[in-house]
Amino acid sequence: MKLFDAYPLFPIEIVRGKGCRVWDADGNEYLDFYGGHAVISVGHSHPDYIGAITAQVNKLGFYSNSVINSLQQQFADRLGHASGYDDYALFLINTGAEANENALKLASFHNGKRRVVSFNKAFHGRTSAAVRVTDNPKIIAPLNESFPVTYLPLNEPEAVEAELRKGDVSSVIIEGIQGVGGIRVATDEFLRKLRALCTQYEVVLILDEIQCGYGRSGKFFAHQYAGIRPDIITAAKGIANGFPMGAVLISPMFQPVYGMLGTTFGGNHLACAAAIAVLDIMERECLTDNAARIGNFLLSELQHFPGVKEVRGRGLMIGIEFEEPVKEVRGRLLFEEKVFTGVAGTNTIRLLPPLCVTQEEAAMFLERFRKALR
Repeated sequence: MKLFDAYPLFPIEIVRGKGCRVWDADGNEYLDFYGGHAVISVGHSHPDYIGAITAQVNKLGFYSNSVINSLQQQFADRLGHASGYDDYALFLINTGAEANENALKLASFHNGKRRVVSFNKAFHGRTSAAVRVTDNPKIIAPLNESFPVTYLPLNEPEAVEAELRKGDVSSVIIEGIQGVGGIRVATDEFLRKLRALCTQYEVVLILDEIQCGYGRSGKFFAHQYAGIRPDIITAAKGIANGFPMGAVLISPMFQPVYGMLGTTFGGNHLACAAAIAVLDIMERECLTDNAARIGNFLLSELQHFPGVKEVRGRGLMIGIEFEEPVKEVRGRLLFEEKVFTGVAGTNTIRLLPPLCVTQEEAAMFLERFRKALR
């Protein structure tokens, strides 16, 4: 059997990682400024993370959600405290797309409506409802077009109000900082207005914090810069540092009913052990503060690089837009300077390093990036 050819692959096999460095099968060392799509939060192969998973699998790897798993409540308590959402409920699944599926479903259960407002260049996942609210018709199959979605310009509250006024919108879903869309920040003013509009028109506000959350922006959740509280928050990626896990944080206004949501693997013992270890490490090593500090340094320095049109982002979620396509620059970074980065569209390089990245490593990246811009 061959693999389904769904991804264009670099001719590199990564076999080992430590902190913000990875090594390929030929022994080459790379600076990791992408973290596997923002998944690596506390660094590759952190000893406490390894220890937590090892200890748990030595006791029990898995049992179903038909019995008590006290690790789930331990994680919920820790997450509530770390995020400032102690009064919300937690539903655990496996991926970010699953988190958004369940968020959209909860909203529709709550108010009985179907239409969703999303935003231009949004990305919320590749499963059925999640891909429907993603602004990319190339990846939306006819099967996915099962409910109406309206895509609006980011940071234009008048356009949102015009749609909510029609009375048929179930939810508004928005990334605090768009990732695939090019590291475009939803302004604090816009998020505050959005919160007020959703309250006024009784629409569920869903904040997709899958890529921009979990300390990456310099706050636990990116929307917290605006001082708002969404009705539902979705999280994944950095939540368990590479172990598959997703989460839905749910306002007290929602009432659970047995059977309305479900999962086989979500919140399993290994995932919870990994996620608790991540929160332990983040707190002990002050990684959210580190993301803010190193991110501010990078954002400031990158403004002065030649050929840069705009630098966007917060914390360690940074987009560097050029006038020209960045394919060749990214290639030189990877193959000559040995630095992993991402892209967003054709003209923007995306930086999503582990939150443990040091000042020295940030300076090293800038030096290598400057060489790649020759």
